[in-house]
Order: sequence, then C-alpha cells, then structure tokens
Amino acid sequence: MLVTLKELVDRAAAGDYAVPAFNVYGYEDIAPVIRAAEELGAPVILAANIPAIKHMPLDYLAPQMLAAAQGASVPVCVHLDHGKDLPSCMEAIRHGFSSVMYDGSQLPLKDNIRTTEEIAEYAHAHGVSVEAEIGSVGYSDPSIAMKHILSDPEEVELFVRKTGIDAVAVSVGTVHRMETQGASIDFGLLQRIEDSVRVPLVIHGSSGVPDADLTRLVKTRVGKINIGTALRMAFGHTMRAEMERNPQAFDRVSLFQEPMKAVEAAAKQKLILMGCRGKGL
Repeated sequence: MLVTLKELVDRAAAGDYAVPAFNVYGYEDIAPVIRAAEELGAPVILAANIPAIKHMPLDYLAPQMLAAAQGASVPVCVHLDHGKDLPSCMEAIRHGFSSVMYDGSQLPLKDNIRTTEEIAEYAHAHGVSVEAEIGSVGYSDPSIAMKHILSDPEEVELFVRKTGIDAVAVSVGTVHRMETQGASIDFGLLQRIEDSVRVPLVIHGSSGVPDADLTRLVKTRVGKINIGTALRMAFGHTMRAEMERNPQAFDRVSLFQEPMKAVEAAAKQKLILMGCRGKGL
C-alpha cells in the first residue's frame, strides 16, 4: 500500500526501529526490495535519486515504483531523494510520489530555509511529506565536489522550526557511496540534535555504517536510513560472477535472476538490522 514518509517515520522514530530507503533504478531493484519487505512484513521506502531519473525519466520510473507500492501487502513510501530545486520536487509530486526530499545543504542557511519552506508549503498542500537536509553528507567519490559539513544542533532546530518539514536529514559522520562499512558516527552529536528537535531524523550514506552502529541507530529518534551502494554492489558483483561463470550468456532475463536474488538478500539484511520485521503488518 502506498503511504507517506511521515506515516512511516513518525511510528519508526517512536518505536525503536528505522525504515530503510533503498535507492532503486528500475524493476530489477524495485521487485526484489518489495519481495524482501513483504516476506518480513516490513515497511519500506523506494527512493529515486537524480542519477536514477537521468537513467530512466520519471515518465517511466514513477509508474513502476507506484505500481509496486500500491500492489504491496506492506506500507511503501515512494520518495524523491536529493531533489535539487522546487521544479524537481514538483515534478515528482505530479508523478504521484508520496514524499520528496529537498537538498539545499550546500546553500547558505537562509537560502536553504527559504527554498525548503516553499517546497514544504507546496508539498503539504498536495498531501506529500517533505524531508530536507541541514549540514552536508559528503561523498567518498573524489569526482564529486561536495563539502562534508557536520550538522549544528542549533541550526537544525532553527531549520526545522522555520520550514515545517516532516523529517530532517543530518550529517553526523556518514559518507555517501562508501564500499566498506567504515563510517564513524558521532553519537554524541546525534544526541544533541535529538534534544533540539522533535521531528524524526534521517541518516544518509548508510551503506558504510557498521552493522553494530545500524542497530544502535534504531534506538534513537532516527526514523529513516538511506541505503544505495549496498544494493548496487550486491547486483553488480553477482552480475559479474554470472558473466564469468557463463561468458556466452546474453539473455538479460536469465542473467538478472541471480543479481535480483542478491538484491533481495541485501535488502532483507538491512530491514532486519533496522528492526523492521513485522512492523508493516
């Protein structure tokens, strides 16, 4: 069933679990994630980021995500990840997304507040939830020039109060696109941020978070944890192994079977670590 982000994260932040937002790029990601969530009776978030939309425009990607969510036996949010401006968020809303994230984290605070407030007003008028970021989660990829800025609790409080958003993404030590689980979370900073606001918190760049820290995060007011690289690695590594095992293979339907199983297994692992089993029943 299709639900909003607010419905999921409000319950999660108060209930000692967090809902993973899995970045998906098409049916080969969407279907395994939904199967994993249904098997565990878990809520889940299907997230489309800008690279995914460049690969498959929303005219094609949105119907796949929405069909999967509406047909699922568990709560599913369809979410825009890292929307870059009001028009990109409006486009996702027009395509039926139940949640959008605006990322103005590289802007001066006053500009981030102003644009986030505009997006929140538009989205809420259409029954859509809004996440936005204060502080900035950097990238392990050196080709992406984005400053890594830890969140300041006082700025987080001001940002949430001025914008009226439903969830706030904070920077507490994670890094996007990490291929190893070596991220170091500043739990002291996270606690100070928790003390400053009442909305659920969001952690981005979480493929690099060690399993022990993921299970620790779900005991906080973090309601949403983003996972992208872990699924891409599961699919890509398994696909490579399939091609090496059978170099003459060319049928994509056959070739995708094992990689899709690997994505499902990776999604299940994260759902279990985040305490989601049975929370969508």
